[in-house]
Amino acid sequence: MNLDTLTILPGTTVKVINPADTYYGFEGQVQRISDGRAAVLFEGGNWDKLVTFRLSELASNEATATNK
Repeated sequence: MNLDTLTILPGTTVKVINPADTYYGFEGQVQRISDGRAAVLFEGGNWDKLVTFRLSELASNEATATNK
């Protein structure tokens, strides 16, 4: 388990880092975590989608955000 998976909590903005996944590069918000998996909500224009990923397939974007 890497440091990024420890910082993923509900409400965290994450990016899909598995290049073999259809959602690779997409960013969404974690809705819930259970059994080493996270349900991520993607919102885009006229669609919303909730998709489940293993925590190892996600990276937190919170660490890269800058305060203004």
